[in-house]
Amino acid sequence: MHPPLAPQREKYLLLTLAGIQFSHVLDFMIMMPLGPMLMSTFGISTHEFGLLVASYSFSAALSGLFAATFVDRFERKRLLLGMFALFGLATLACGLAPGYATLLIARGLAGAFGGVMGALVQTMIGDVIPFARRARASSMVSAAFSVSTVAGVPLSLWLANHFQWRAPFVFIAMLVMLFILVGLRVLPEMRHHISAEKQAHPFAAMFTVLRDANHLRALLFSALIIFSGFTVIPYITLYSVHNVGISLHDIPLVYLAGGAATLVTARLIGYWADLHGKIEVYRIVAAAALLPLLVVTQIGVVPLWLWLICTTTFFVLVSGRMIPAMAIITSAAQPKLRGTFMSLNATTQAFAMGLATTLSGFIITQDADGRIVDYGTVGYVAMAANALAIWFVARIAMHDPHAVVLDVAPK
Repeated sequence: MHPPLAPQREKYLLLTLAGIQFSHVLDFMIMMPLGPMLMSTFGISTHEFGLLVASYSFSAALSGLFAATFVDRFERKRLLLGMFALFGLATLACGLAPGYATLLIARGLAGAFGGVMGALVQTMIGDVIPFARRARASSMVSAAFSVSTVAGVPLSLWLANHFQWRAPFVFIAMLVMLFILVGLRVLPEMRHHISAEKQAHPFAAMFTVLRDANHLRALLFSALIIFSGFTVIPYITLYSVHNVGISLHDIPLVYLAGGAATLVTARLIGYWADLHGKIEVYRIVAAAALLPLLVVTQIGVVPLWLWLICTTTFFVLVSGRMIPAMAIITSAAQPKLRGTFMSLNATTQAFAMGLATTLSGFIITQDADGRIVDYGTVGYVAMAANALAIWFVARIAMHDPHAVVLDVAPK
């Protein structure tokens, strides 16, 4: 384990990681509300839009798999900031893309670097933050999702509406430059995980991770929770506009309300998870998420205020599951192999995300009036995966290196 940091230094570390995560999350999230604009600009179908979103995820899956062969051999800070810089260049390329094909390639490159970054952020939390406070630390970094929905997505949509769809990507590239400068000053060097022993081959650490049955259970659990969310999430904006009757100019309100709510609830869920048990709190929040998964995919034309209640509840509960879930997944790793494990977890999550988005893109269609058809079927698939994850989480053991015990869910 990395030596404990002073409370103030730990806070700066988490805020910096949250800033890096904010840039990464915003880059991924902005594609979904830009859906109607991109489909109109490029003249593409829901299937092609789904591929545009999924290209990021599948590329992140491949890069995470590749990163698992080397991530524990390098100092954490330099590797994270190096990947972050390449991610910024790829995001800028998205903003400069002249057409659909080049945008698809640029999204793939952004995913390749973003996938490694996400794993490194969670790895650094697991390396530095004690088990007893890990869910709260995860909630602080997870607040990047809330801030991106409260401020990032509405601001990006404002830029897109007043300039063009390229503006948000240029804005994100500028944020990347800012957070790299902050990271150089704030992030500590982390070399404690680097072993002096030479490994037989580059896949040795990966195979060691995969030989652990508990690691495999944690990866399957991770895939289930991501799949259950991303069958629904990428198409919420399209459904809002074409089926619920929400104006494109009111879409930022959906993200503003949802993000503002999760900014508060994320910290509460993290606190409860550390206080009452990560698995128990995960199960409660995930079970409650079944209702918004059903309502959001089945509801018809409703007033804006009612739709905001539905989507805000969706954001709070569906994203809220991830806070105790990531603490569980991070703690399931053997500490010496955490970097490799989290890279494989990033691969698993990205593949599940891409698979969910692609599957939903083939299930749903648009009728002659432009309405989204079969979104309800997607909701049932999401609920089934979510229910399976609720049952499966009890099979995961969590390592607490500070107390040298295992926190095992009751069977």
